[in-house]
Amino acid sequence: MSNLSKEEKDILKSVDAGEWRPAKGRKKRVAEYQSYARETLRKDRRVNIRLPGRDLDAIQKRALIEGIPYQTLIASILHKYAAGRLIEKDV
Repeated sequence: MSNLSKEEKDILKSVDAGEWRPAKGRKKRVAEYQSYARETLRKDRRVNIRLPGRDLDAIQKRALIEGIPYQTLIASILHKYAAGRLIEKDV
């Protein structure tokens, strides 16, 4: 607990004191967000692409470092690009 900020410690004390109550309509909101997550994560289309062997090897090595399957890494990169959130870094 020593690595918590003052604000985090204050919040923890407040929770322990029973000052927090569940929000009204919480179950409905949770169900809505679960639905959004399911729709976001639903994989309903298949794509086949050809890549240079060198690129695929590099992607597989990166995925191994990240501890995720390489197809998941490729899907994540494409999703970020489609959403406009893929950030290029100078190496």
